[in-house]
Amino acid sequence: MKHQKEFDEVKELVLAAKGPEDMQSQVVSSLHKNFPNYNWVGIYRLEGESLVLGPFQGKPTEHTRIPVGTGVCGAAAVSKRTEVVPDVQADARYLACSLETRSEIVVPVTRGGAFWGEIDIDSDRPNAFGPDDVKFLGAVASLLSERP
Repeated sequence: MKHQKEFDEVKELVLAAKGPEDMQSQVVSSLHKNFPNYNWVGIYRLEGESLVLGPFQGKPTEHTRIPVGTGVCGAAAVSKRTEVVPDVQADARYLACSLETRSEIVVPVTRGGAFWGEIDIDSDRPNAFGPDDVKFLGAVASLLSERP
């Protein structure tokens, strides 16, 4: 897998984490640090019918609660599939967080087949996320799903 070194780092952080919040914070920090085109990295967790922002790195966002089904994040929650948006300006679902954001990827985290939350990443570059990112972030989501 491309990004194996970064994946191994994330895996070590997950295994060494002192609890769910620490684990999520460490993963977000690692992704933000190791990938310069990942300008904003956050984890949203499902609470009732809303996605609630947990740990994140990047500029603050007003989108701390997103109704399931709203925006790209809400769409990923419903479909339980990774959503890649090469150009946020061309996708009506995009909830604008920053004028600099040009592309987005949202990767669901499921536990026992049930949607639990998601990794949300924005980039200031158009078309910033390709198949290697989808595969790598899917593996990271699997790590997150294994630890409560």
